Amino acid sequence: MNLAVTHWLDGWWSRAQRIDSPNFGERPSHAQVDLLVIHSISLPPGVYGGTEIEALFTNQLDWDAHPYFSQIRDMQVSSHFVIRRDGCLLQFVSCDKRAWHAGVSHYRGRDNCNDDSIGIELEGLEGELFEKAQYDTLSVLCKQLVSNYPIAHIAGHEDIAPGRKLDPGAGFDWQLLQDKLVLSNSFFPAARLGEKIVKKNI
Repeated sequence: MNLAVTHWLDGWWSRAQRIDSPNFGERPSHAQVDLLVIHSISLPPGVYGGTEIEALFTNQLDWDAHPYFSQIRDMQVSSHFVIRRDGCLLQFVSCDKRAWHAGVSHYRGRDNCNDDSIGIELEGLEGELFEKAQYDTLSVLCKQLVSNYPIAHIAGHEDIAPGRKLDPGAGFDWQLLQDKLVLSNSFFPAARLGEKIVKKNI
């Protein structure tokens, strides 16, 4: 990505492919957007490269196209960003708006993390490894967000909804992300740094 030609307009980043999701709302007037939440997603689970993620986030998913979709039927969800396996970056919601990615959550002594966080989905399966291209895009994106928003925390979905969510899982390399961003330990969940990367056997 050529940072020299990037810019932000109303919470949209010019280097991301824009796909507008209807699933968003206004942030509370007092919200300070200081948290990045890392997720993983694949639809159906473990299947990559299709258009199902875009369809889900824009309320156009064919619920009868795969048996798994019956488990998420009629869900209305979104994330600000999705990073494909090849590093391609999609943006569905302005970072100035409240995307629907965190659900019931608690972090930094606050509930309802959707109110003051930015959600980033990595195309992948929890516990599985992610691609170099994804880490490259993620690091560039995080640097942009840290430069444009008062980001002070980066956590996984599993950290803000423990026991309910497990993504991005043991296959995500938190230490690599920290090294790429050159940020202090205070930005990251203490339990994640130095954690051994484990590939899930499925």
